[in-house]
Amino acid sequence: MTQTTITELRWDVDTVSELFATPFSDLLFRAQQIHRLHFDPTEVQLSTLLSVKTGGCPEDCAYCPQAARHNSGVASEDLLPLVEVLQTARAAKDRGATRFCMGAAWRSPKDRDLDKVIEMVRGVRALGLETCVTLGMLKQAQARRLHDAGLDYYNHNLDTSPSFYGHIISTRQYQDRLQTLEYVREAGIRVCCGGIVGMGESRHDRAALIAQLAALDPHPESVPINNLVQVEGTPLYGTARIDELEFVRTIAAARITMPTARVRLSAGRETMSDTLQALCFLAGANSIFYGDRLLTTGNPQVESDQSLFERLGIKPQTAGAIG
Repeated sequence: MTQTTITELRWDVDTVSELFATPFSDLLFRAQQIHRLHFDPTEVQLSTLLSVKTGGCPEDCAYCPQAARHNSGVASEDLLPLVEVLQTARAAKDRGATRFCMGAAWRSPKDRDLDKVIEMVRGVRALGLETCVTLGMLKQAQARRLHDAGLDYYNHNLDTSPSFYGHIISTRQYQDRLQTLEYVREAGIRVCCGGIVGMGESRHDRAALIAQLAALDPHPESVPINNLVQVEGTPLYGTARIDELEFVRTIAAARITMPTARVRLSAGRETMSDTLQALCFLAGANSIFYGDRLLTTGNPQVESDQSLFERLGIKPQTAGAIG
């Protein structure tokens, strides 16, 4: 891997740690100022996520119910047929989503499987939706094929800090993740990359994750912040939950350090109160996963989201404002 992926830190770990330690009102004020410089603060982008290949993953990610070695009750399924994917994409568009994300539980895709995913990308794009896929590690040629198919975003999360990573995953290295992100950038695909909090990491680890994301050159266009969804049968089941205000601080730190990114409330929203979500929007979140499910876990119902948006005076991003 070349040294072009990580530039000299604009935000080092110590500086991001200072952000986390800022008085809460000052931190949110700063995040809101930066947010308003780059986005309409009353707008939120809606993405829908579909698991196109569920379960049976050979990785050992401690948070993931799709890992074959965990007894989480998630069965291994084949890749969904194209017609079913497009049907779901149409329904997502009808409900107001502007981006359709497709996830497959692979360590890395085989070329024959990538052929089928490319058909999905082309079909979803033809519906007028932005496209995003998460397929695991990519080879350089695979990233180029996805770009040629018109893929808008590739999701590949760093998950956590480099120092805490070994406590969560042993079947791939941090460097492997950075290499895939480099291939994606070189191919001309926009990057969706974030992490998971609430896995037992320290505040310093959260600061290190944000610093690592912000140091990508350029920083990701889309930054999903996941609050661990604990699934029985996974090693992290029973982990102490992250303090709610600490989660908001993480959102604010992402907004301040990556000012032009769409910061997305991702996994874990099902258990978030409306008040907590409102604080996250105030802290700079401006994208959510929208729909009934996220891969294998639940998500707030569409009607609940629409009610919350109305009460907060938030409007969904329109298709004409995609970017």
